[in-house]
Amino acid sequence: MAPLIFVRHGETDWNVAGRLQGRTDTPLNPKGRDQADSVGRALRDVPDISDRVFLASPLTRAVDTMRRMRAAMGLDPDGFSTDERLAEMSFGRWEGLTFREIGEREPAAMKAREADKWSHVPPDGESYVQVCERVGALLGGLDRPAVLVSHGGVARAVLALCGADRTKLADIRIQQGRALAIEDGRWRWI
Repeated sequence: MAPLIFVRHGETDWNVAGRLQGRTDTPLNPKGRDQADSVGRALRDVPDISDRVFLASPLTRAVDTMRRMRAAMGLDPDGFSTDERLAEMSFGRWEGLTFREIGEREPAAMKAREADKWSHVPPDGESYVQVCERVGALLGGLDRPAVLVSHGGVARAVLALCGADRTKLADIRIQQGRALAIEDGRWRWI
C-alpha cells in the first residue's frame, strides 16, 4: 500500500450531538472549519506533500475539509478529486439517530451490534467488512502516496486493511482536526 495521510472531516453539528451521519450530507460547523484549516497548516511542511494524490469523499463535510485544508497548505483548494468509495459507511435507517436512541427503539438490534461491531449490518446500511471491500479496491489502485479526506468508519477500514486489530478498531476514536500518517503497516497521529 502506498503511504497515506488520512484526515477525518472537521466537526459537524451532528458530531456534537452524537448522531450517526453515515451518508447524510451534513455541513461543517465553525469548529469543523477551524479544524480543517489547522490540519492543513500542520501538513504544510510534510516533504513532497504537493506531489501526492489528493482524494476526498464526495460528501460536503469531506469536500469542504479538503478545500480548506489545501488552501491552508498553500495549494489550489480545488486541486483534488472525489471518489464515492471514500464515502462514509451507511447506517441505513439509523442515520440521524444516536446510539442511545437506537438502543431504546431497537434493543435487540443494538445488542447484535454490540456482540460483533465489525460484521454487523444496520438496517439498510453496511458493515465495516463491506466498507473494507470498497476502500481496499481504492487503496489497491493507488500508485503513489496519497492524502485522503474521509470519515471515521472509513478510517477504521483503512487501519484494518493495514493490519490493525479489528476487534479494537470499532471503538477507537478517530480524531477530527488531526491527520493519520500510515505507512508500512504502522500509523501515527500528526
